[in-house]
Amino acid sequence: MERAGRSLLGRGVGEVDSARLIERLCFLFPPVIGVGIVGVLQEAAPGVSLLRWGLLQVSAFGYTALTLGLALALFLDARRLRTQSRAVANWRPNPWINAAFALVWAPAAGVVYLHRRHKRLGTPVGWHGWWFVVALTLATTLAGAATAAVAFVLAMPTLFATAVGLTGAIALGTFPIALHQDAAYVSTRRTPWRPNPGTYLGLAFLSLSLPVIQPVLAAYYLYRRRRVLGVP
Repeated sequence: MERAGRSLLGRGVGEVDSARLIERLCFLFPPVIGVGIVGVLQEAAPGVSLLRWGLLQVSAFGYTALTLGLALALFLDARRLRTQSRAVANWRPNPWINAAFALVWAPAAGVVYLHRRHKRLGTPVGWHGWWFVVALTLATTLAGAATAAVAFVLAMPTLFATAVGLTGAIALGTFPIALHQDAAYVSTRRTPWRPNPGTYLGLAFLSLSLPVIQPVLAAYYLYRRRRVLGVP
């Protein structure tokens, strides 16, 4: 099934592009949500309230735009795949249901769809070195957490805010992308472990809402990867 799906995936440029578009839209959700979180956390000091309002507006507009874009991308991709049911193991995704799911909860809809799509069609593979970015986010998170702890104990609010902000920006901007893309690469190798990129993208999203999970997930993934592929 997987080979047939991958061969189908390579037949049409439009189909590959639709898969890439869904991925890219999903990757953009954490940074957009992060902008809103920054706005919420801004203190009500002179001149800051306007910045807070602006950040919240940018986040709300960005989330809405991404939601509509993802709903449309899921609708078009699902409609295309319904005409190729035999080639994708009789998977007939409903365009309307997927689009409606995206309108209700876009990040979850994208993750679920990518998970199911990968099981039938695989995932387009890019750079093989995304594991290094996963390792870099892990190192940055650990260093940032240590720095924030020291700053908190020594009552250094500026250093604390800098450490938390830098660590959060790196995690929000790169960790989900790196984990998803590297899982896509590993899934094409002839190893007993075939991680589903959609699953790991969902876990990455979850780890961003519960920061303590992020280093654990990154460490676990790198450990499993090293067990089956080693470190280049």
